[in-house]
Amino acid sequence: MSELRKDPIVERWVIISTERGKRPHDFKQEEQIKITGGFCPFDPGNEKYVPPEIYAVRAPGSQPNDPHWTLRVVPNKFPALGIEGDLDKHAVGLYDAMNGIGAHEVIIETPNHSETLDIMPLDRMKDVVFAYKARIEDLKKDKRMKYVLVFKNYGAVAGASLEHSHSQLIALPIIPKRPLELFSGAKTYFSYKDRCPFCDIIRQELNDKVRLIEETKHFVSITPFASRSPFEVSIFPKKHSTHFEFEDVEILYDFTYILQNTLKRLKIALDNPPYNFVLLNGAFIFDHDDYFHWHLEITPRLTKIAGFEWGSGFYINPTPPEDAAKYLREITL
Repeated sequence: MSELRKDPIVERWVIISTERGKRPHDFKQEEQIKITGGFCPFDPGNEKYVPPEIYAVRAPGSQPNDPHWTLRVVPNKFPALGIEGDLDKHAVGLYDAMNGIGAHEVIIETPNHSETLDIMPLDRMKDVVFAYKARIEDLKKDKRMKYVLVFKNYGAVAGASLEHSHSQLIALPIIPKRPLELFSGAKTYFSYKDRCPFCDIIRQELNDKVRLIEETKHFVSITPFASRSPFEVSIFPKKHSTHFEFEDVEILYDFTYILQNTLKRLKIALDNPPYNFVLLNGAFIFDHDDYFHWHLEITPRLTKIAGFEWGSGFYINPTPPEDAAKYLREITL
């Protein structure tokens, strides 16, 4: 029988459609991700085709914007928001509006066109994670900004317009709806139980182990109890922490390790699926240190959002998270 499950933080219901019971090989890929090559503005030697870098990891003695780099961060050539100007909050009748102020940056993760996060040397993937930290810390200095969302789209189905491995971040003058829902739900839970709900989730998952994929010294990866989609994964620091950018070197090395392992497991289990990941972090000015816990969510793009989902706000997941965790946990890396 199918089962209705409720997310304990945002109180969102999902339908776990156990009768459909899809296994990894049951998902027919709309997109088999293959590297086709051709001209790419992110390749070394093509630096002139993107805006000047604002952060880089490069060879000693090399100059900014020359080809001798292993990671670059550049402004998005077609940004959703622009860094220059004033917010100018104003009313349009009963509506509210403001100028599109913010920052939109691209993290070019590797100089190698065909290299992906799951196969790059761990030390260079660490540079990607530390680039996230450095850019959040820098953008935090801009008093107009309230939140930075770091995300990755892998594959055209997931929204990637270029195949060269990259992630993005957008700094915003407002806190987006999804983090606000998490803050609000976590605060409500905390007000009743005087405990962080994410810490309670971690404790239960480590105890139950049925949705646990991997545990390291500092992190756990799990399939959430009320997963919205098949093979959805969340990675949490075990120790309560609100802000990703406050983590030290040892913590971020361990995060890099479990993130890469999780991406490897998904690639093997699901035949290199398109996916999105998003870093859900604390806001810059918000009193949520007691009850919010930063984490990263990975969503393989295996199903479509259709009329029922749009109309109801429910999600239908054809793979129980316990089954997904078992498949992923048992993969040999």
